[in-house]
Amino acid sequence: MREELLPMLRGAADRTIELVRNVPEEQFELPTPCVAYDVKELINHMEWGASLFESVAGGGGFLPPKEYTGDFRERVERMLDAWESPQAWEGVSEAMGGLPKAVLAHMALTDLVAHGWDLAKATGRDYAAAEETAARLLAFARDMAPMGRRQGAFGDEIVVPDDASTLERFLGVIGRDPAWKP
Repeated sequence: MREELLPMLRGAADRTIELVRNVPEEQFELPTPCVAYDVKELINHMEWGASLFESVAGGGGFLPPKEYTGDFRERVERMLDAWESPQAWEGVSEAMGGLPKAVLAHMALTDLVAHGWDLAKATGRDYAAAEETAARLLAFARDMAPMGRRQGAFGDEIVVPDDASTLERFLGVIGRDPAWKP
């Protein structure tokens, strides 16, 4: 599992870090497809997510959200370093309700790709995920959708066209409209 998913995490992290790095302050108040957040709030949420997934990978506890600090790249790099350890993939995380750590790694990947896409759409840029990553996320999202919706992490499924890409089908399953426009 680790050998397959870790390169996907790194690829998604690289894409999303680049997006975050290139967001000018004048775009911070733009709306995003993640309706609870504007651009700045979304980046803040992504910073927190990276720190949370770093903590649980290392066997740590649940972290409360903090204010925006502008250090997304550094947080993601620490998160990836934590997932490098073979022990990060073993057992369950009591901090996350006893979920297997491999599930949490998939959740970290979901977070990077979905919110990377959110940020790209909000700021008028493109977001691409490797086909293998998108397929992995689509399968994971289909399995986790009922729990994700109960927990408020996923919205209601959006029906996408039959010819939608794998990434767009994944986005639809988690409640994102691939045709979203600001």
